[in-house]
Amino acid sequence: MQMVICQLGAEQSIYCEAGKFLWKTTNVSAETRLGKGAPGSEPVAAAAPAGGGAGGGGRLLKKALSTATEMGKRALAGESLAFQWFKASGQSGLVAFAGVLPGQIRALELDGSGGWFAEKDAFVCAESTVDFDIAFQGWKAGRKGGEGFVLEKFTGTGTVVIAGAGNFIELNPAKYGGKLQVDTGCVVAFQDSIKYGVERVGGLNAQTAVTAIFGGEGLNLATLEGDGQVILQSMTYDGIINALSKRMGGNDRRGLTGGLLGGGND
Repeated sequence: MQMVICQLGAEQSIYCEAGKFLWKTTNVSAETRLGKGAPGSEPVAAAAPAGGGAGGGGRLLKKALSTATEMGKRALAGESLAFQWFKASGQSGLVAFAGVLPGQIRALELDGSGGWFAEKDAFVCAESTVDFDIAFQGWKAGRKGGEGFVLEKFTGTGTVVIAGAGNFIELNPAKYGGKLQVDTGCVVAFQDSIKYGVERVGGLNAQTAVTAIFGGEGLNLATLEGDGQVILQSMTYDGIINALSKRMGGNDRRGLTGGLLGGGND
């Protein structure tokens, strides 16, 4: 299980997904905020200047609507409504984060010229200069692809850290015929120059039915097309769940012959 340790300069801040924080030095303050509001920024109710005014009211309404929209997207995506913010005071400080499953961590550097899409559980933390959004891939792709329906998008400038399960491999589809077909659970992140989709593997016939039932792969695969970087993981969430569920009880380890050859004690 890898972790990332970030050294924050004085007054520098970073935000993370709830549940990804591990530890920090005492001069780093922690604050939980709804939506991606910068730490220490004015709450919505304080946006209007004293005495009122149309300009202040407009800013108040715009900020309230922006926060409500962001929270609504995160709710639909099944994500926490809050971010945790960390800010160093007086001198540099340390704060550490990790993903939720054993695997690898990768830091992505954004220069403002393009963005990244990430699987919704991959995000760990990002600099305050990195913008966060929820990207829905459409009902058709979501219904077929499952995990790929909801993605998180990162733009702006700075560093964003992602995590995945197992080992990572980085590929550019342009070097391999322009297109990759991937189990939907293996997609971690990809640059926004890549086109994401979901397609059926083969026709609807006896062979594809056998693959779906016994091969465990289903009939649909994610497709990643274009020229850009793609990060894939070697372990899927469904794979982890299935492996652990077989170990949770004694009886389901027997299989068809386990009662005779397994040497069980019960």
